[in-house]
Amino acid sequence: MELNFQNKSTDRQPVAAGRFYSANRETLSKDLSILFNQCKKKPENMIVRAIISPHAGYVFSGKISATAFSAVNRDQIYRNIFIIGSSHVMSFGGASVYNTGDYLTPLGRIPVNREIANKLKNDNSVFDFPTGAHLQEHSIEVQLPFIQYYFNSKPQIVPVIIGTDNEGTLKKIAEALRPWFNSDNLFIISSDFSHYPSYNDAITADNSTALGLISGDPNIFLKALKNNSLKHIDGLATSMCGWSSGLVLLYLSEGNMNLKYKLLDYCNSGDSGYGDKDRVVGYHAIALTDNLKSNENVKDKGDSFSFNEDEKSKLFEIARSSISSRLFETRMSETESRRITEKLKMQYGAFVTLKIDGNLRGCIGRFISSDSLYEVVKVSAASSAFEDPRFPPLTKDEYAKTEIEITVLGPLRKISKLNEIILGKHGIYIKKDFRSGTMLPQVAIEQGWTVEQFLGYTSRDKAGLGWDGWKDAELFIYDGVVLEENSK
Repeated sequence: MELNFQNKSTDRQPVAAGRFYSANRETLSKDLSILFNQCKKKPENMIVRAIISPHAGYVFSGKISATAFSAVNRDQIYRNIFIIGSSHVMSFGGASVYNTGDYLTPLGRIPVNREIANKLKNDNSVFDFPTGAHLQEHSIEVQLPFIQYYFNSKPQIVPVIIGTDNEGTLKKIAEALRPWFNSDNLFIISSDFSHYPSYNDAITADNSTALGLISGDPNIFLKALKNNSLKHIDGLATSMCGWSSGLVLLYLSEGNMNLKYKLLDYCNSGDSGYGDKDRVVGYHAIALTDNLKSNENVKDKGDSFSFNEDEKSKLFEIARSSISSRLFETRMSETESRRITEKLKMQYGAFVTLKIDGNLRGCIGRFISSDSLYEVVKVSAASSAFEDPRFPPLTKDEYAKTEIEITVLGPLRKISKLNEIILGKHGIYIKKDFRSGTMLPQVAIEQGWTVEQFLGYTSRDKAGLGWDGWKDAELFIYDGVVLEENSK
């Protein structure tokens, strides 16, 4: 039975049916049944807040998509499913949300929550773009048969196409979506990964991109994309075609230590009998899970280990004032007590890193402290500028070019297994007798290291224990939230 819809012209008609997946209802249902039976399934009873699922032809990436959906409890009742994809057919200065009708597939109608769609469009200028961006775009549509087949309930969808790669605009898109980023709703990021490198190069590039993404840190993710680009991998057109959509999810989850990204499965088109290995596309299944071990429909409680824009701005103001007052022999500006929030008064450890043209120029801090975070930042900033034994004191000329990065640290946690280390999320602290050393979470991603390399370099270069010294030392990990200046 072929497509034969008799619906209003305002409904979005399927354009990927017959190309990316079967246009025949019975054949499509059978194909989906096979994909879900064959896909890799996670045994954990996870609460899933978001998934990243590919949008290629089902013969290439369908099993990976099925893995991503299988991470979600199919009996879970969501009010809405937000599906976010990056445009393949046009560019525009924000996001387009479909608000003029429903989406259609060979499996039938999937309703759009037009109330939310209209609110996004009417209340946010970044969403005020025509729905025409959806008409020939496949990234949203390819996810829909999985939703229709898999979930026992039939939630409404909110389809969003992003047409920009401007980071400031993407932050605004995330802020507009934030009221719905809670356990009542599921977010789906529709994206493939590397495009057109060779089979082995794709594996390497896709691993780096995924590690950057599951760090949960937007800056680490962007650095991973940049590092892939700088390697000039033959044939690589992009590390992730929907990276702007992935970045929106990272902005939404940033700093919430109750949320954790998990890699579920990977393949590329070279693993399919329909693709060659000289020019491939990569596919990851990734889930963003809630650490609460319950199936209850809990509300998002946020997390104290995150900072709003005003708090971040204040920390950088303190850091710069600490350095400039000593450098120019001026009085440090008085800290306005009304701008020191309770969060900035909490007893967090922190490191302040200085860079010039991307090169390290100083890094000093404390793991734990009895002082308030803002006091730790003030002292560590000056120490990084003038007391790091690896560098001479910072000069006035250098100060104008200096970039500041602040890493706020969670408590140390002793580990016994290497699989407890998540690259990009965890820093490492190694201790044996009177020797110890650490490296911050972002270093492993910036350098493209494996877990063993991360341990080896920390052991040898920081703790002075030799490359294998970590093997009989005490190992600790800690979470780190990396803050970067928006402007100097």
